[in-house]
Amino acid sequence: MSTAPITGETRPAETTPTPQSKPAGRRRSRRLASRILPPLLFAIFVLVAWQLLVNATGIKESSLPKPTQVGHALWIDRSLLWTNAWVTIKEILVGYLAAIALGVGLAVPIATSRVIDRAVYPWMVASQMVPIVAIAPIIVIWTGFDLRPKVIVIALVSFFPIAVNTIDGLRSTDPELTNLLRTLGAKRWTRFRKAQWPAAMPFLFSGLKVGAALSVIGAVFAEWVGASDGLGYLILTLNNQTATTDMFATIVVLSLIGVGLFAIVSAIERVALPWYHDARRTGDGGDEAEA
Repeated sequence: MSTAPITGETRPAETTPTPQSKPAGRRRSRRLASRILPPLLFAIFVLVAWQLLVNATGIKESSLPKPTQVGHALWIDRSLLWTNAWVTIKEILVGYLAAIALGVGLAVPIATSRVIDRAVYPWMVASQMVPIVAIAPIIVIWTGFDLRPKVIVIALVSFFPIAVNTIDGLRSTDPELTNLLRTLGAKRWTRFRKAQWPAAMPFLFSGLKVGAALSVIGAVFAEWVGASDGLGYLILTLNNQTATTDMFATIVVLSLIGVGLFAIVSAIERVALPWYHDARRTGDGGDEAEA
């Protein structure tokens, strides 16, 4: 009977490295590039086409400035733009928070009570039929020229998509889940907290993102009606001076504020609803694989 020679050394078990982290990192890099590159390349295309168009046609700066001239104005007037931008940002933030409170505060009772739904929902829709430009001067007469009319106008412009999306989300709850909770003896508040509110969250954030974009428009309207500072007021002043290049620079700053607020809401959505984005990412990956 032969036995294998015994040595005092024990050889460690050989392990093969699993290259999972590298492919995962590459997938994240590709996913990030697929999100950033298309809009970045499109923006470069638009700016180059804009520059070439102005150079080729000889359009006056007072009608359509070149992108390079707008960029120069952004740098030269950075102090003026920042001072007025901070005023507008404060108005937008306060008005946007008021719109969230108003939108969610209306959505919950409308979605959970048929009586309130029939009484309030038609008037909420009718409120959007009145142009905000028409009622903004009345709001200024009622409240004065301080922060209040700006906040009211921004809230009136922004609350509607938040309210409608939240209502639709609350009504999209799986009835089988609601019935199960009711069978288990769950109270109405428990059913709302465990079933209706989680189902409404993706809808709510969709409304919040739309409201974020509209809040910038509302701030400009409010400052046009009655203000002594802010980017909307600055646009009116520059328009009277026919300073088109500076007006374009102001519009760029307003756009950046809107994009920044939209990005903040989107980031909060990713943190608050990781399961929702994981499901969407899996679906997108499946679609890409099939393609």
